[in-house]
Amino acid sequence: MRQTSFRFRSRGGRKGRSGRRPTGARARLRHARRPRLQGRFPVHVTWRMRHGVWNLRTRRCFTALAHAFWGGANRFGFRLVHYSVQGNHVHLLVEANDEKALSKGMNGLGTRIARRLNRVMGRRGKVLDDRYHGHILRTPTEVRRARAYLLGNAEKHYGQRGADPYTSTVALIAPDTFLMRRLC
Repeated sequence: MRQTSFRFRSRGGRKGRSGRRPTGARARLRHARRPRLQGRFPVHVTWRMRHGVWNLRTRRCFTALAHAFWGGANRFGFRLVHYSVQGNHVHLLVEANDEKALSKGMNGLGTRIARRLNRVMGRRGKVLDDRYHGHILRTPTEVRRARAYLLGNAEKHYGQRGADPYTSTVALIAPDTFLMRRLC
């Protein structure tokens, strides 16, 4: 008597997305080249904090973040216009003269944020999870939607109606780009 063969259809084989799921650095954002930024376009930036960092929507953490935002708001051709602080990430509307100014400004702002939050939490080490995610806003509609998203983000996540104390309702620095001057 011959043994019949079985076909196992659910596991193994070469198919898309098979095998173990990536963890750690491989699961984070891919280090792809960022698009070229022209000085006339603002950028919507999202920056996530590492696991283990306290809730950013507490008075102690927000005070530290506000000091970091004010300190790094206008440096190296980089301008931080609006911010929205959520539990484990921040949304920023920024302007920069070019991609180098954006990079320098974001690095400086990240250093300020990490130092302030580490001081508040009484710890040392990394605070920011990975690279920031930036979306270049090229049209007035995109800028309007990004600003509305920042202002309404607390209602979406926390059900909080009205003015959010952890979101800038007025611009920190007067915007330079035409799109932001027109709408902010």
